[in-house]
Amino acid sequence: MTRKERWQTLLDLLVERGELEVEPAAEALGVSAATVRRDLDQLAEQQLLVRTRGGAVPHGVSYELPLRYRTSRRAAEKRRISEAVAALIVPGEVIGLTGGTTTTEVARTLAGRADLAAPAGPAAGSPALTVVTNALNIAGELVIRPQFKIVLTGGVARPQSYELTGSLAQGVLGQLTVDTAVVGVDAFDPADGAATRHEDEAAMNRLLCERARRVIIAADSSKLGVRAFARICATSAVDVLVTDTGLSDAGAEPFASAGVEVVRV
Repeated sequence: MTRKERWQTLLDLLVERGELEVEPAAEALGVSAATVRRDLDQLAEQQLLVRTRGGAVPHGVSYELPLRYRTSRRAAEKRRISEAVAALIVPGEVIGLTGGTTTTEVARTLAGRADLAAPAGPAAGSPALTVVTNALNIAGELVIRPQFKIVLTGGVARPQSYELTGSLAQGVLGQLTVDTAVVGVDAFDPADGAATRHEDEAAMNRLLCERARRVIIAADSSKLGVRAFARICATSAVDVLVTDTGLSDAGAEPFASAGVEVVRV
């Protein structure tokens, strides 16, 4: 197990258990207690946790891992989802991408699509895709692709998700129209709709959905049938749900009954 993998596992265990003790953590990872102590010390230096005498506790009352430490969770499912979402995008479209690990994978998949390697459309110099996003990391990855036109909203950056939020971001997004919005969520329930944990992110995602002709939610099955604090939109506002095969037929049926096309990969 690499150091990055150990750190990811330790942070996952911390979120799951609420606290960590060195000996049980070492047993779970199959490494020495000295290695765990050293890893915890290094994670504490990055303010990702708080060291205690016998282990560690979360940093702060409201604990959320930064995006870079969440990318390996359900990685195989997210790759399949991103490929399926990217296949739904038509060259020449204006697409909106919210922040998040799954939408970041969608951006990377779009960047690798061969048919988007050259500009699309009859006009010389027209972009293969126009990408509207409030995610700094997505804009940073795609801006080096000359075939894409990148529109980045302004706003205040959230360090956990790299997303720009607030009145500045909403002011820019409110003036734009997109063909397809690809939205990452923390929860999507047939009765309660799509939601996230933070009201500022929910407000941006809600506005993007309102400005789009088609709304695609990209979410792994662990986020389905559950609720979160801040609502993004009603289920009826979603056109397509792309998820993994962990969603059963019975779990998919309420979404389909609400008019959502369910794609399981």
